[in-house]
Amino acid sequence: MWIAAAALALLTAACGSSGGGSAAGSGVPTGKTGGETLKLYNDKGAWKNYFNSVGDLAKQQIGSKLSPVGYTDEPTYQAFIKASLRTNVKPDLFTWATGGQLEDLVKQKALADTTDIWDDAIKKGYLTAQLKPYYTVDGKQYCVPLNVAYWGMFYNKHIFDKYGLTEPKTWSEFENVLSTLKSHGVTPMYQTSTLFSFVWFEQLLAGMSPDTYNALATGKAKYTDQPVVDAMKLWQKQEKAGYFSDPSIKTQPDPLLKKGDVAMVPFGTWFNTSMTTQGMKPGVDYGYFTIPNVNASLKKTSVIFETGPLCSLARAPHVEDSRRALAWWLTPDAQSKWASTRGDVSANPKAPIADPTLKAVAQAAGTGQYNLINRYFEAAPPPVLTAALDAFSAFMVHPDSYMDQLKTIQKAADQYWAGNS
Repeated sequence: MWIAAAALALLTAACGSSGGGSAAGSGVPTGKTGGETLKLYNDKGAWKNYFNSVGDLAKQQIGSKLSPVGYTDEPTYQAFIKASLRTNVKPDLFTWATGGQLEDLVKQKALADTTDIWDDAIKKGYLTAQLKPYYTVDGKQYCVPLNVAYWGMFYNKHIFDKYGLTEPKTWSEFENVLSTLKSHGVTPMYQTSTLFSFVWFEQLLAGMSPDTYNALATGKAKYTDQPVVDAMKLWQKQEKAGYFSDPSIKTQPDPLLKKGDVAMVPFGTWFNTSMTTQGMKPGVDYGYFTIPNVNASLKKTSVIFETGPLCSLARAPHVEDSRRALAWWLTPDAQSKWASTRGDVSANPKAPIADPTLKAVAQAAGTGQYNLINRYFEAAPPPVLTAALDAFSAFMVHPDSYMDQLKTIQKAADQYWAGNS
């Protein structure tokens, strides 16, 4: 399962003060702390500067600096967090994942209940109710949104301009972009067998049959059902047409896009940070568009959506300070700093978004213009996800094996749902 481990490594890296009161009737801590440090463990080591920027603001506004402790190896990070449940070395705050991974910690009674923080934030307009289900287990909320992201296509504007291409609005137009780029010797899209191997599967199936996609997450559909097979057949056709980069390539996607080695990268809005870090200017060097549905009869465009949690343990080293930090994290000041520093969108609708394209995407998503589809990494139960990551990676190397790969995933799904139905 080394491929799955590598994918997990790139998907998802203790001291402080105690005390503090609560807002009347809400249970949300208010006021400044004693001014010590809360360590924020995370699996996003490359985001150290962004965490530090928000951490400094926290020091000014609530008295507790948030100090990041970043990991870049996901298995090591998850092992530390799980071990912390049984040891005295515990994080004040930490990043995690929604879906099955969140539920697992709740079942162990490891996480602090944040229901009152959610109620207060929704009342103030800091969070939307549509986010709530992703953080709800047995009627209660746990953790708060570290970030939200909407998945679409980043593209090299210079390449598009060179070949007279515009942002596609339909699947037919998108296919024309693919064939035109390929005819000029340009690799249309980035893919990798060790990073996000599920990306194109979720995009195609969500754009063909979103109901089937959602049913897979609950065991009410099978990976051998016809809509899933049809999505894999389309993916196979595109693989054979040469529309993707070599899946074994180790170079990161952002420099590939900058150099023009690939014309497009299908990623979440958080990838905008990578583009700006490369010195590329939005609207000048690169652009972003929502990927059209394959099935034109669908009423809304399916947009893959993800949200990652920022959590605190029920027995955190400094419970009240950690809760105060979680509540503060959702405020417009905190989210404005967090979003602007990374060049991304925010979970707080009141936080300003500088990039006009991303602002439009966030507004469209927030007003119900898209059919938001839970990202596969969170939607699939962990044992099924592990099998799928390996299967999709194997498919990229051997596209004709798509049925064998689907059967392999379904076997894992059958085993899981037999004990969890």
